[in-house]
Amino acid sequence: MRRKSSAGRVLQTVRKHYFLYVLLAPALILTLIFKYVPMYGAIIAFKDFSPIKGIMGSEWVGLKHFDKFLSSPNFDVIFMNTLKLSFFGLIFSFPVPILLALMLNQVRRAGVKKNVQLFLYAPNFISAVVIVGMLFIFLSPTGPINHLLTWITGEPLMFMSEPKYFRWIYILSDIWQGAGWASIIYVAALANVDPELHNAASLDGANLLQRVRHIDLPTIRPIMAIVFILAAGGIMSIGFEKAYLMQTSMNLPASEIIATYVYKVGLQSGDYAYSAAVGLFNSVINVVLLLTVNFIVKKLNEGEGLY
Repeated sequence: MRRKSSAGRVLQTVRKHYFLYVLLAPALILTLIFKYVPMYGAIIAFKDFSPIKGIMGSEWVGLKHFDKFLSSPNFDVIFMNTLKLSFFGLIFSFPVPILLALMLNQVRRAGVKKNVQLFLYAPNFISAVVIVGMLFIFLSPTGPINHLLTWITGEPLMFMSEPKYFRWIYILSDIWQGAGWASIIYVAALANVDPELHNAASLDGANLLQRVRHIDLPTIRPIMAIVFILAAGGIMSIGFEKAYLMQTSMNLPASEIIATYVYKVGLQSGDYAYSAAVGLFNSVINVVLLLTVNFIVKKLNEGEGLY
C-alpha cells in the first residue's frame, strides 16, 4: 500500500506539473546520452582493448594498466605537475572574481559599470588558441615585454622555454581570461542586497570595509562555498587545450600533465586501454577531492555545502 501510495503521489505530481517536466526532458536526455552512456566505455581501462575484438571481446586484465601508470617513472612528475598547476590555480584565481564583484558593486553609475563589465567579460570569449598565440608573441625573446626587460636588465627572459615560468604564465593568463566572467554570479547575488542595509550601516558609522564584511560577504558566502567545492572537485581536471598548446620541448618537465599525457598515449600512440586507465584514475581522484572538500566546507560553513 505504501509503495502504491508513493507511486500515486509521484504520478499525481508529474501530471500536475507535466509542462515543467517537458521543459526538463531535453536536458535530461542530453545528459544521459553524452554523460552517462559513454561511461560504459570506461570498462576498457580494465581490458587489453583491441578495436578489432571490440570492448566485450577484449581480454580482461584487471588493474594491469593502473599498475603500469602508478609504477611508471613519469608518474611522479605528471601527477605533481597536474596537482601543483590545479592547486595554485585554485588558490590564486578563486578570490579574484569575488574581489571584482565587490568592487563592481560599489560603482553607482550604470553606464560606467556596464563599460567596465564589458571590458572584464571580453577575454572570456577569446579562444585558447588565440590566447596562447598572444602569449607567444608578447613573451617571445623579441616581444614587447622582453624588449622592456632588455632595456632595464640588459638580457631577455625565456618565458615560454624555461619550465619555472610555465606554471605562473598559465595561471595568470587564466585569471585574466576568466575572472571577469566568473564574477557574474557574485554580481547577481550582490544585486539582491537591500540598499537600505548599506544606508543604515552608514548612518551607524560603518565604513566601506565594514559594510562589505558584514553585509556583502555574508550574502555571497553560500555561493562562494558551492563554487569552491565544485572548483576543488575538478582540481585535477585542467584544460587540455591550453596546456598542450603552451608546451615546448624545453618546458615539458613542468607542462606535462595528466590530460596531455592521456592525449599522447591514447590518440597519438594508440594505447586506448592505458589512456582510459589514466583518465579514470584522474576522475576517481576528482571524486574523492569533491567529497572531502564538501565535508570540510560543511563543517566550517554551518552545515551548508553542495549536498
